[in-house]
Amino acid sequence: MKSSPSHAARKELFQRGIRRGSLTIREIERALLPGCLNDAERWLLYYSLRASGIAILGDDGVPLRAAEIPPAAG
Repeated sequence: MKSSPSHAARKELFQRGIRRGSLTIREIERALLPGCLNDAERWLLYYSLRASGIAILGDDGVPLRAAEIPPAAG
């Protein structure tokens, strides 16, 4: 079974995040293909990353709370 480029990018994000323990929002957004996720799918991605023990960091390197994570690329 082939996986889509979007699926492969998300899988790589999880692998990198688990290995390092964190990802920046910028890393996450750059890895996603434009328009590949709707708002619900984006929320689920961020939720799943956090549930996997991966800290989501802002540009300043400070971990963000769930409410601070943007719903879409800006």
